[in-house]
Amino acid sequence: MAACSVEALLAQAEQEEAEKLKSITVQKDLDLEFDIGNLLASDKTRIESRDFRGQKKEDFLLSLARDNTQLLVNEIWKQPSERVDEAIVTKLPEQTTPLPRAKPPPKPRAPTRWEEFAKLKGIQNKKKTNLVWDETAKDWRRRWGYKRAKDDTKEWLIEVPVTADPNEDQFAKRATAKRERVDKNEYNRLKNIARAQKVKLPGVGLIPTPQQSKEDLVKAVSVARISTASAGRFQDRLPKEKPPRKTGKRRQFGPLIGDFSNEKQKQLELLKHMGSKKPHLDINRAVDKQMKEENREEAAARFKKGGKKGRKGSTSASKGGKGGKGGKGGKGKGPGKGASGKSPGKSGGAGKGGQGGKAGGKRRGKLGKH
Repeated sequence: MAACSVEALLAQAEQEEAEKLKSITVQKDLDLEFDIGNLLASDKTRIESRDFRGQKKEDFLLSLARDNTQLLVNEIWKQPSERVDEAIVTKLPEQTTPLPRAKPPPKPRAPTRWEEFAKLKGIQNKKKTNLVWDETAKDWRRRWGYKRAKDDTKEWLIEVPVTADPNEDQFAKRATAKRERVDKNEYNRLKNIARAQKVKLPGVGLIPTPQQSKEDLVKAVSVARISTASAGRFQDRLPKEKPPRKTGKRRQFGPLIGDFSNEKQKQLELLKHMGSKKPHLDINRAVDKQMKEENREEAAARFKKGGKKGRKGSTSASKGGKGGKGGKGGKGKGPGKGASGKSPGKSGGAGKGGQGGKAGGKRRGKLGKH
């Protein structure tokens, strides 16, 4: 019984090992269609529903995927292969199944300004050799890059030109010039990229424009004035030139050393103002506002009252009646006229008063006439 159980266990182990190491030969009713360029295998074999229902779905799909993958791998190894860095690789053929792109194809690169200029002038690029003869080293060297021909950065002695300052460092001057050339090339490269992407470059300082407005000219004059050593303090103004607007205010900082009592007081006042829940009231400002409001109301009332008086006097002057002998004229403006003698009268109406009479009126007028 024990021997039988041992044999059964060994047989079961061999069966499990055989299932793990299945044969690379797979039998199919219909051959698969392969596209080795895309690593694609199409299985058009019809799946029987009874087989699909008889087994577990996961086991059936796993077995089908394993067989198809084995056939695809067999087809790949039929292609020519080679060894590269201790690995065997297979050269895939061209793709036969057209697949859609995930993104649109890239657009052609926009030409640079030099390429546009060369095309306009008919300039053709001439391919240069990478090696040139170096007279100093008496050898063929690279045209550019490391260990290039005519490399002036390796010189240990530089002759000072006649027109140059004898105390000037020629090595530093040469290094600065090279750095400027590199920065200029990088700047031009970025500008070409921005032109190709149609990105508007941010301006630095004053940008030249084809038609400058009045504001641009005023800004240019202001910048030119403050560009002097004295920041434009002693610069003369142009005739009929207005003072610049919105020049900005300079911040005033407290001293870093010395007495900090003023700063401490400011901080305490700020904390007190932030901690108080009551609204801050400026007494002087409130009083000024109230006085201005009262003055405005008083002026409006005075204007309204004076206007009514003027209109009333003008109408009464036009409606003044005639007075009889010793009678009084109507109310109104104008000099009163007596019929005989000089009689002091008040400002009478348009009518005539009698002898010795007084023309009616509110204000004292001129003396009456004969």
